[in-house]
Amino acid sequence: MSIQEALFQKSLNLLQELIAVPSFSKEEEGTASVLERFFNENKIDFQRQGNNLWAFAAEFDQDKPTLWLNSHHDTVKPNAGYTKDPFNPQIENRKLFGLGSNDAGGPLVCLIGAFLFFQKKNLPFNLLLIASAEEEISGQGGISSLITKLPKANLALVGEPTLMRMAVAEKGLMVIDAQAKGRAGHAAREEGINAIYKALDDLSKIRDFKFKKVSDFLGASKVSATIIQAGSQHNVVPDTCNFTLDVRVTDAYTLEEAFEELKSKLSSELKPRSMRLQSSRVPEEHPILQVAKDLEISLFGSPTLSDQALIPYPSVKIGPGDSARSHSADEFIFVEEIKSGLIGYISIIEAYSKQITNTQP
Repeated sequence: MSIQEALFQKSLNLLQELIAVPSFSKEEEGTASVLERFFNENKIDFQRQGNNLWAFAAEFDQDKPTLWLNSHHDTVKPNAGYTKDPFNPQIENRKLFGLGSNDAGGPLVCLIGAFLFFQKKNLPFNLLLIASAEEEISGQGGISSLITKLPKANLALVGEPTLMRMAVAEKGLMVIDAQAKGRAGHAAREEGINAIYKALDDLSKIRDFKFKKVSDFLGASKVSATIIQAGSQHNVVPDTCNFTLDVRVTDAYTLEEAFEELKSKLSSELKPRSMRLQSSRVPEEHPILQVAKDLEISLFGSPTLSDQALIPYPSVKIGPGDSARSHSADEFIFVEEIKSGLIGYISIIEAYSKQITNTQP
């Protein structure tokens, strides 16, 4: 059996173990323990904080750049459409079923397999593996809690199901709480200023709103009104109307820039809940783009969020599986995708190693 075949079997077995243990966001203790046991069995020296685990493939060298391999082991909760036990990792017709098999158990175990392949090898960079928690909720106890504890990444490979295409840009997310203010009055008389009508003026603008700058990879940023609340009595003109805006921001903007452009067009008071989930884009001169070209990996811009949004370093998102299966009933990943994902990651790291070696003085 070849080394890659052995690593494939290890990766597949580990994925089945992970599926069998519930690991909802903030409740990943069980899968963290599974990973701990696997790391110990494979002589991987690791550290753990909360439900995050990380390890270096060799002794850290501060004179070398660092490549992060990051994916997550938390899942969403299974939806009502499941016909199979979400925690029973069964294989049928070369499909491995189970919650988290595709998002992101498959990418995670393939990254771990690739990490084992390069363990103790002499690379021109530090290789750092990170199995993070709370990705599905962008939680404070996930990857963002590790940023100051880990060495800066010259590149992060973020494992998510992309059919092994490479996302070189990703949309950010900003949720805005908006409030239109009027003046209360009796509905039977010409009294008050109806906050609902004031909100409607802004909602009409939002419906037709177009951000000025457009991204080459991600197209236009987008704002959508998703929640509205006003009034408590049928005979009282409401003095406030609250509504929520979901803003998906491309790499053409920072969240702060997008907020200011939107704010300048609306009369309601706007308050962003967070400015954490920024958009991302790999710099055009980054060597990972040459790697993608050499390996004939197609590039795209991703509309979905991942830990990329919280990593303040150049990053790409790539992995086995299909994003369309994520969070779906009877989630699955093809067994062959595990093998191709493992081989794909090894090829990327090898090619990146050559790029780094060629650019060093």
